[in-house]
Amino acid sequence: MAGEPLNGLSTAEATALLKLHGPNALRPAKSRSLATVAIGTLREPMYIFLLAAASLYLFVGDLGEGLFLLAGAALSVGLVVFQDARSERALAALRQLAEPFAQVIRDGVQQRLAARELVPGDIALIMEGERIPADALLRQGDVLTVDESALTGESVPVAKRPMLHNLDQADEEHDANDNTLFAGTMLVAGQGLAQITRTGANTHIGAIGASLSGEMERTPLQETTGRLVIVLSVIAVVFCLLVAVAYGVMRGDWIAGGLAGLTVAISLLPEEFPMVLAVFLAIGSWRLARHQVLVRRAAVVETLGAVTMLCVDKTGTLTENRMTVGTTWSKGNLLGSDMDGAPGEVAKIALLASATHPVDPMDRAVHAALATTTSLVLAENGGEPTASFPLRPDRLAVIQRWRTNSGNIWAAKGAPEAVLKLTNAQPAERRDVETALAAMAASGMRVLGVAKAAGPPSATDDPEDASFEFVGLIGFLDPLRADVPAALAEARVAGIDVAMITGDYPATALEIARQAGLDITKGVLTGPEIAALTAEELTARLATVRIFARVKPDQKLALVEAFKARGEVVAMTGDGVNDAPALERAHVGIAMGNRGTDVAREAADLVLLDDSFPAIVGGVRLGRRIFTNLRKALIYVMAIHVPIAGVALLPILFGMPPLLYPMHVVMLELIIDPVCSLVFESEPSDRKSMLRPPRSISEPLFGRPQMILAAVQGAVLLAAVLGIYIWSLNNGLEENQARAAGFIVLVIGNLALALADASESSTRIFDSRHNIFWIVSTIAGAILVGALTVPFLSEIFRMAPPGALVVTMAVLVAVAAGGWYGAVRRLKPRATGNRAPPSQPSNNIDRQVPEHALATTGSAPR
Repeated sequence: MAGEPLNGLSTAEATALLKLHGPNALRPAKSRSLATVAIGTLREPMYIFLLAAASLYLFVGDLGEGLFLLAGAALSVGLVVFQDARSERALAALRQLAEPFAQVIRDGVQQRLAARELVPGDIALIMEGERIPADALLRQGDVLTVDESALTGESVPVAKRPMLHNLDQADEEHDANDNTLFAGTMLVAGQGLAQITRTGANTHIGAIGASLSGEMERTPLQETTGRLVIVLSVIAVVFCLLVAVAYGVMRGDWIAGGLAGLTVAISLLPEEFPMVLAVFLAIGSWRLARHQVLVRRAAVVETLGAVTMLCVDKTGTLTENRMTVGTTWSKGNLLGSDMDGAPGEVAKIALLASATHPVDPMDRAVHAALATTTSLVLAENGGEPTASFPLRPDRLAVIQRWRTNSGNIWAAKGAPEAVLKLTNAQPAERRDVETALAAMAASGMRVLGVAKAAGPPSATDDPEDASFEFVGLIGFLDPLRADVPAALAEARVAGIDVAMITGDYPATALEIARQAGLDITKGVLTGPEIAALTAEELTARLATVRIFARVKPDQKLALVEAFKARGEVVAMTGDGVNDAPALERAHVGIAMGNRGTDVAREAADLVLLDDSFPAIVGGVRLGRRIFTNLRKALIYVMAIHVPIAGVALLPILFGMPPLLYPMHVVMLELIIDPVCSLVFESEPSDRKSMLRPPRSISEPLFGRPQMILAAVQGAVLLAAVLGIYIWSLNNGLEENQARAAGFIVLVIGNLALALADASESSTRIFDSRHNIFWIVSTIAGAILVGALTVPFLSEIFRMAPPGALVVTMAVLVAVAAGGWYGAVRRLKPRATGNRAPPSQPSNNIDRQVPEHALATTGSAPR
């Protein structure tokens, strides 16, 4: 409807109202307190066993051992709390990045701000596919179709019409009128201007008490690991009882039997598994967010490294989405970009077919092209359109009706073929338009057709009945992102194919694809051609074609299914309402953060915060690193528990003195926890990670090969520990000396195993990024030396110095038993035919550069 200009609040008014009403947010996501985390940790089976062991020591009067165990348990809990707090901070940062934004008018100027900054009285621009940011009244715009099912449970969308009554009466009539918009509901069709009336907890949805948790969902692997820990806990309890009873019956020492049983139980529990997964997924998601890739579903981190096909939009992903009017054409003449005279006429009609408060880049470009005359053109035609008719699948054009003193004016802007269809253009005129369109599109411009119609006020309300005449063509320049060719080259080297999907004219698509470096030799497949193919025929065509033009959203879904049928692991980008099915069906759905609709973002697994293609490639690169490091951490955790459990159990079964007591296991856990969560998580990826093809989607994160490797590594270290222990006992060393020798092998072998598993062959052992490992190693070494030389600690650990020769032998055996795998990898000859790494970009995470540069560029083309 026509109406007075809506200039919105002033900055000062908005600031005052924000202080009065508070932020436009529902209850904040709850974070667990440190006390809650600590209490939850103490309920874990391992800590229950530790507390039981400490109580047993205290019961029999071993004050030192009991207090040591309590201190060790407290320190271990502290490490868990530290890691949980680190993960919570990462998740809080993700929640902040995921907060919605809104387009508002303040001080008469359109601006983008966080939705939490909205206040009552703000004028907000609402667009198709977005969630309404606060309760509001529709002041101007289209008749909207709104899905209120999230609020009412009704699945049928409702119509909302611009208000016709006095705003002063709005509050009393707020819940009854069909111009009322509610926070959290989805705008399915249309656009308009809405005046905010209620925010935050005062909205209708706030009164109901709805809130987003903001928590990251558990992945299938986390669920499986959780069940595994429960099973192992039951097994640990059974073994604890069996060992205690057997020890007590066979040796008559029930106290020692209880301690031996508790030691075996503690050693059997890989309680690091859940912590490692939680830390890696939370911190990994945070790292991706720093690189402009926001993770909405944690499980996608496991999938990124398997992607073989990237299906990307042209506009805003490969190009800058920074539209400018390049040229206009009318009646056989190419008129340039000067907006005086005939070119200005084409642009003026295009302006009348554009939003008066533009959000779309092409609408903005039209407004900018007319510059200072924009307000005058709008004022001459009534200021606001009296009716708007948005794009429809069967009419790819926007039509607006304006009322002037002389009658109605209709303005249409859209796909040239759709606009021509509105007119009665003769064949000769159509040929001229098509020739001009082909020439403009071949230069890479995005081209729209423009038409107009005029008539008396009562002539017609249906644009289909208006007599349109074709005015001309308007071409928009949208330059290719400078970093796209390099990123495409990096994707190709990594074994990832790229397909470009666009709604543009085929010639435009081919030119942009050529500039980007995509293969255009097999031509372009258009939307109508896709629609005419069967599923089998389309799958066959996708063997070669990588450029798709004039594609409709439902055809994106067909392309996803066809690529999947070819065995590809598909990542699909999308930004519109109708892109949601394709995003959901792709293995990795990627929504645009800047220009994407809320519908697309909610359907996607990832959100690109800067909408750029290099960010996708950077995300794949970092996803491969996260996956690899997480796998290495899980291998290490399983491997190290083999010797710990074996050394705790086998000496008892063979009738030898126990090698391990609870305090030894506690010390080992204090080494394992920070190593597996800090050292492995921060490990840089192999320089060749993007020179290898994607892994199979069916390859599990932790499958049989990884289990076998962990078992072999653990068995080698177990044999070394038992070997040195048995040798020491058989060569006249006292029990405490033999225990010291075996424990030295176990501790140093543990550290050597961690370094061997974590480090890539291309990473130096004393690389600065291994500082955390060396800090942990230094502390562990100091405690080990103290346990051998400080009488108080020696008594607690039940160890005595075994002599310099035995210590030297134990250290050498430990380094060999724990580090053999790393030595094999470093000495392994390079595979023949392996190409050298391409020159790496400044954003490569494997270079000595800050990681925040990851998403800025791609690697140089080869």
